[in-house]
Amino acid sequence: MPAPERIPPRGVTAADPGAADLLARGELTVRGRIQGASNAALFCTVAYDGREASCVYKPVAGERPLWDFPDGTLAAREVAAYEVSEATGWGLVPPTVLREGPYGEGMCQLWIDVHAEAELLALVDGEEPEPGWKAIGFAEVGEGRTALLVHADDERLRRLAVLDAVINNADRKGGHLLPTADGRLYGIDHGVTFNVEDKLRTLLWGWAGEPLTADATEVLKRLRDALDGDLGERLTPLITAAELDATRARVAALLTSGVHPEPGGEWPAIPWPPV
Repeated sequence: MPAPERIPPRGVTAADPGAADLLARGELTVRGRIQGASNAALFCTVAYDGREASCVYKPVAGERPLWDFPDGTLAAREVAAYEVSEATGWGLVPPTVLREGPYGEGMCQLWIDVHAEAELLALVDGEEPEPGWKAIGFAEVGEGRTALLVHADDERLRRLAVLDAVINNADRKGGHLLPTADGRLYGIDHGVTFNVEDKLRTLLWGWAGEPLTADATEVLKRLRDALDGDLGERLTPLITAAELDATRARVAALLTSGVHPEPGGEWPAIPWPPV
């Protein structure tokens, strides 16, 4: 299948309240395959009632088996991550639905155009980050040299770090961060989430051990209540009962500790490759 032809969204953004409905009800047309994805990821357009947008379709049939996640569940986990993101009110995950497509049931997510000028990650010399940056750790850069890997001290990233802690994201790479021209930031690729075991693996460790913001604390309180109500009902078809209980427990633990989590030591803290 050829590489996807770039087709910009037509009048539909991630903030559009009708975006999820368009994804769920529209006619899905495959335009190409996204190269480099670990699972089948198809670039598509979706059209309904005179509106059209670009999207990514990941059929369940194209998921590779993983030893630590049940087969055929990654698409549903991506939708579950979107539901939790929406419940926070932060809008950190593009509209995502579970639907039938040309290759069977799969995840369908609105395409996000990236604003390439926004710098969120960097390699710098020295042992301490400059103001406005948070240290992740040291990385080998060749010829026996190391550099400090840093991420921006950015409130959008900080909110995403909280979301990742809630959904237990095992794969927050730099390439999964999508800044847009309007100043928003989206995270994508949430297939390996909601495991009952602690698998948090991320580049966003810069706030580890620091107090949660007042905003994050209020959001976590709302999530705690929502997980016992409407949000819990929406997640029930998407993840297991044990995974839902584990999500509740992670929210409760964050509220009890009042700080961003730190690496546990029993699971690699940073994904590979990191970008």
